[in-house]
Amino acid sequence: MKLEKSLSENSIEAYERDVEKLVQFLELRQLEIQPKDVTLKVLQDFIKCINQMGMSARTQSRVISGLRTFFKYLLLENVISNNPAELLESPRIGRELPDTLRVDEIDRIFEAIDLSTPEGERNKTMLEVLYGCGLRVSELIHLKISDLHYSDGFISVIGKGDKQRLVPIGERALKQIDVYRHQVRSHIEIRKGQEDYIFLSKRGGKITRVMVFYIIKDLAAKAGIQKTISPHTFRHSFATHLIEGGADLRAVQEMLGHASITTTEIYTHLDRDFLRSNILQYHPRG
Repeated sequence: MKLEKSLSENSIEAYERDVEKLVQFLELRQLEIQPKDVTLKVLQDFIKCINQMGMSARTQSRVISGLRTFFKYLLLENVISNNPAELLESPRIGRELPDTLRVDEIDRIFEAIDLSTPEGERNKTMLEVLYGCGLRVSELIHLKISDLHYSDGFISVIGKGDKQRLVPIGERALKQIDVYRHQVRSHIEIRKGQEDYIFLSKRGGKITRVMVFYIIKDLAAKAGIQKTISPHTFRHSFATHLIEGGADLRAVQEMLGHASITTTEIYTHLDRDFLRSNILQYHPRG
């Protein structure tokens, strides 16, 4: 997965967890069997079990995909003679519209940041970059000083599959990075090997994705926002606001680093008021 498919560490860990779930199921059923002894019936019982546990159709589908990949690999390596996961059916899943924040809600989150603390300046900088560039949380925490191209107005980002892309960054985000670097980051005792990472914890190490998640959850609560918020919500909001503002879908695809435009098309959902006002405004008989 790492060498041939160039998958990220996070993707590899997700695949490993899916196989681990099957191992745990076999242990619970006290089935001491080797991979070559796993049958379609065993896998179907496993899927039925995780379904009864309340696992969503989307997660079940991902688990099945992971198992298909695992057994396909065993087949290629001649560990097994037939692939029991080949006929495993995935549950039907609809296209899920991601939660987004309105512009005024994003403003409220920024207003909830306590800028009297060093952490507040860092958190504001992270959110400016997260929302201003539409980054994944993994891309944000791995962002380095050497990835900043001030004169060109771009940042270099390593996305899924270790693919590099250039993302435009606005003046507001760049100015906030400068404030954080010179007024906060310069006073932190940085751990060895972490010197190039932009966003650091109080202890001088690279900030973690879990920490970013908790920071955003806390700010959303302070801002009185009831929606389910995560770092990815800012990415969804970035894409949605761009498309609502008339941005080209291909340009948004490029900025988000999506391999397929069908992934980007999920962001073309527009709220009904926006859609209605546009139709009435531009239709000749509106």
